Amino acid sequence: MAETASTNADMKIRAQSGIAEGLWLRAERQSGGVGRLGRKWESPEGNLYCSTMVGCHPDDPAPSTLTFVAALAVHKAISAYLPHDDVRLKWPNDILASGMKICGILLERAGNAVIVGIGVNIAIAPQVEGRAVTSLHRERADINLGPAEFLDTLAQYFADTVEEWRRSGLAAILTAWQLNAHPVGTRLVTSDADGGRLDGEYAGLSDDGALRLRKADGAIIEIHAGDVHVG
Repeated sequence: MAETASTNADMKIRAQSGIAEGLWLRAERQSGGVGRLGRKWESPEGNLYCSTMVGCHPDDPAPSTLTFVAALAVHKAISAYLPHDDVRLKWPNDILASGMKICGILLERAGNAVIVGIGVNIAIAPQVEGRAVTSLHRERADINLGPAEFLDTLAQYFADTVEEWRRSGLAAILTAWQLNAHPVGTRLVTSDADGGRLDGEYAGLSDDGALRLRKADGAIIEIHAGDVHVG
């Protein structure tokens, strides 16, 4: 479609009508795109704005862990088009190219399904307050690469990773995620439940995907929600 308010909102409507997994919606532009924590997601033409749906089955891992599935799939797709390997995952679902944000992922529950919204900077790197951002073209991907071609690649990686999540379980997904993340010992900054600043070192993930942060006194705490900044 040429323009919509939000591909996630459109996919929610379709999910309620009982569509099967595998459908992707893509818009050239969004007038009401939203990122994590309700932030506005700038949506100029030339980038990828898309959503899909994953049904929740009784034997699946926790639906919230699809955030790691989505991040892995996007990481694979971005890496396939870049001439360098400086592409890293940052908890829980950020993808950094050359240390800069290149993607946004938003999961929303819709009944017995999870809507997965993905935005990837392909041609343009819109300004994000407090963040360094980049795009695939800026990172020297083929200048002819467009959103439709990228989505074809992403959709296949996403389907394969969802299948792995169901077949092998969350532990396999978290292992793969950590192999593509910043190394253990990386300095991170986040906040506690009261908004206070927390500094520490990345100490891996817990079995359920929480961020493990080693404080200066050696104590390790688990972070289940919040923004994380490297350095």
